[in-house]
Amino acid sequence: MTDKNVVENFITHIIDEDLANKKHTHVVTRFPPEPNGYLHIGHAKSICLNFGVADDYQGTCHLRFDDTNPEKESKEYAESIIKDIKWLGFDWQGKAFHASDYFDQLYLYAEQLINKGLAYVDDQSPEEMRENRGDFNRPGIDSPFRERSVDENLELFRAMKAGEYADGQKVLRAKIDMQSGNINMRDPVLYRIKRMHHINTGDKWCIYPMYDFTHCLSDAIEGITHSLCTLEFEDHRPLYDWVIDNVDISCHPQQIEFSRLNLSFTITSKRRLSKLVEEQVVDGWNDPRMSTISGLRRRGYPPAGIREFIKQVGVSKKESVISMTVLEDAIRHHLNIVAPRVMGVLRPLKVVIENYPEDQVEMLEGANHPQDESFGSREIPFSRVIYVEQSDYKENANRKFFRLTEGREVRLRHAYYITCREAIKNEAGEVVELRCTYDPESRGGTADGRKVKGTIHWISAQHAEPIEVRLYDRLFNHPKPASLENFMDAVNPDSLEILPNAMLEPGIAGADDEVVYQFERNAYFKRDKTHETDKPIYNQVVTMRDSWAKMEQEGS
Repeated sequence: MTDKNVVENFITHIIDEDLANKKHTHVVTRFPPEPNGYLHIGHAKSICLNFGVADDYQGTCHLRFDDTNPEKESKEYAESIIKDIKWLGFDWQGKAFHASDYFDQLYLYAEQLINKGLAYVDDQSPEEMRENRGDFNRPGIDSPFRERSVDENLELFRAMKAGEYADGQKVLRAKIDMQSGNINMRDPVLYRIKRMHHINTGDKWCIYPMYDFTHCLSDAIEGITHSLCTLEFEDHRPLYDWVIDNVDISCHPQQIEFSRLNLSFTITSKRRLSKLVEEQVVDGWNDPRMSTISGLRRRGYPPAGIREFIKQVGVSKKESVISMTVLEDAIRHHLNIVAPRVMGVLRPLKVVIENYPEDQVEMLEGANHPQDESFGSREIPFSRVIYVEQSDYKENANRKFFRLTEGREVRLRHAYYITCREAIKNEAGEVVELRCTYDPESRGGTADGRKVKGTIHWISAQHAEPIEVRLYDRLFNHPKPASLENFMDAVNPDSLEILPNAMLEPGIAGADDEVVYQFERNAYFKRDKTHETDKPIYNQVVTMRDSWAKMEQEGS
């Protein structure tokens, strides 16, 4: 990959041409989230593109909250957005704004349109407007209030602002073309009456501008050069241009659309994500199974891995669904380089090494990263009783099973060769303990040069630190849950498995809880310290190997 944040694409070609032609000398972009929910992986693409392009061209990217709908917005959501962007590694260099910062200016621009005969107050009900708007096969019908005089419209609009009418009683509409083939141009609503407390302006306003009116003018006020947005706004571009062209403002940003990020087995809709939270399918917006940035952060996804994934996906106008494999591979590749190795046993099985001295504790050396000596090494205690994974023992195993079974020798990672002699079972017939012997001369190899095919991890029982491990599967069983009539039907009831009795080698749980570790032979894990009660909790970040390809094949 290149050193740039954004790989060359059709947008960078436009910017290159604009700079070459002196249309612009300084690139200014913006990321305009609505504070009505937590950001998700789809927003990460827009964040990386807008902030990345600005950084690559030594320009500026503004953070601007699109806070035009007070009914659904909150300071909690705004604060989460700030945290997510910073965590992803981007900064707005003090250029943080709100659409509501411009409410006074926007109101004056609305009066300008009225004075030019390009906006009018409409008394129709929402149902009447919807019916008269027409559809793709039927042209719109002019409102009976469309030809009100400029003076009457000004008087009515000012009365709306003064709070003289009830919510929904009147709206201000642009006067464009009710016959237009683009429904967005059929006299769209510019202002509506909504008596709601606003998170930024309080109770100053009882009328609020619509997104299509606010966004373009906010861009122009801020001097945005390239307004990058997803393809669903392509049909809104004529309205974007119309508004700017018909008010007295000198800057005219260029809106450019790109395809949004669609990820298999995933929902990227704040409305639907909110439903998962409200119905307690998950334990909050930052549940590690959620596609929210805060959920991915809590799970342990590194921001650099997400940025690299976005770079791999690239930027185009072609809509597609990206395989979950691509995301997990990017995270796995990054963690393979940066994650220290430790030994953690998820489902412990007790092993007694009968010929090892009962009171002896031996300190063995283990590399923290087998491919990078700069990570150094650590001391690992070894004793007579250890824990191994339950899956590393099989009764009456065939020759292709290279782990523990009666009479078979295996190598303990960083330690000795042991041979299983006997399996002890409980009354239910379950194996609860193994009796083994070890070869004291086998540490680092044997004099006779014999080799064993199986190597397993382990933890000294008396030194093991109890932890809880949480294993995560996909939240949805369907590769395209949003395509279903009810996406909730695709929720995977087995998306979380809690292992309360896992064990971790000593000295790890008390270390930096921001570090992602590879539990050798298992997966990558990160401590979830803020959600612990009586013992450390480790969330599975990503498996050691791709676990999605087969699922996606079956679901296609």
